[in-house]
Amino acid sequence: MIIIAGAVPVQPDKREEAAQVALRMAELSKAEDGCAHYHFYSDLADPNTFFIFEEWRDAASLDAHGKTEHMAWFREQLPNFLAGEPKLTRYEAKIGD
Repeated sequence: MIIIAGAVPVQPDKREEAAQVALRMAELSKAEDGCAHYHFYSDLADPNTFFIFEEWRDAASLDAHGKTEHMAWFREQLPNFLAGEPKLTRYEAKIGD
C-alpha cells in the first residue's frame, strides 16, 4: 500500500475556492481503480491549512493517478490558491506478513 500525507497552505481569501477544488479532486480520485482513501481535511488550529491523506493499492495505481485528466486539472488550479509550498510525504506500508 502507498500512502500520501501532507499539508497544503491556502490563501485565506481563496479558501472556499480551494475547498471546492479539493472536493472535486477527491471525488474523482476515489473513483479510480486502486484508490482506497482520498480525503482533504482542515487544520483545527489553522483553517487555511488543508491536510491530504491518500491510500493507494500499489505504486502502479498511484502512477496511473498522476496521469489522469483530473490530476492535470488539479495541478493547473493549485497556483490560484496556494499560500506556500505543499509538503507531501510518500509512505509504503506492508499489511500483514
